[in-house]
Amino acid sequence: MSGQLSYVYAVVRAPAAAPDEIRGVYGAPVTLVRSGAVAAAVSAVPGEEFSETALGKRLEDLDWLETTARAHHFVVDALAARDTVLPLRLATVYRDDARVAEMLSQRQELFGALLDRLEGHVEWGVKVYAEAGAGLTAPSATRDEPDSGRAYLRRRRQQYRSREEVWRAAETAVRRTEEEARALAVDRARHRPQQGELAEGPGDNVANDAYLVPRGLGEEFRERMEHAADDLPGVRVEVTGPWAPYSFAVLPEGSGPP
Repeated sequence: MSGQLSYVYAVVRAPAAAPDEIRGVYGAPVTLVRSGAVAAAVSAVPGEEFSETALGKRLEDLDWLETTARAHHFVVDALAARDTVLPLRLATVYRDDARVAEMLSQRQELFGALLDRLEGHVEWGVKVYAEAGAGLTAPSATRDEPDSGRAYLRRRRQQYRSREEVWRAAETAVRRTEEEARALAVDRARHRPQQGELAEGPGDNVANDAYLVPRGLGEEFRERMEHAADDLPGVRVEVTGPWAPYSFAVLPEGSGPP
């Protein structure tokens, strides 16, 4: 497909000020398309890169995906610093701005309700890690206890018990974070624990949750989460945020794209 398409980053309330020199995907300037009580932040992108056929291939290109995602999140975060924002999913494109305006007109009530719900709230991420190998090396044989098969099995049992203790401690940490968050957060989104290259830092990611928290309670939330595993050796809690509420900008089933 030749020509340009309209890439949509997020929906905000209208009237909203046009973004000041915010640039998005491929460095294109971001503008607002307004319709009634809502507006969409958009920029022009090349059709040969973002047509349905091209996207099927591009989304498998990790370098392209990372670059596009960074630009997308930059725009959303810039908007979130000024207004309540409803982020849309990566690579949401329409044929032109007129189609974007039509989409906004059809969904004004839905977008308005979602913006009302998200107003004054931010997203925090909480991950719990079990570092089962940390400091859990089995004791070696001594001069009085030669490294026989029986001694080896004894050490392996000790190591196994240590690992089991770490996993039980991780379960306790997950339970604590959930209980502490219940007093502050208004919603939670469960994500699949990260594995392989997606996992950050040492240990096994056993819980990967996002919480919707009133903006004024953010620091208290962070502090409670960071101390949830203070007395639990081999367990680490990682807290990230505040973010735009990506995990909670979810359209009801059956409402279709974006």
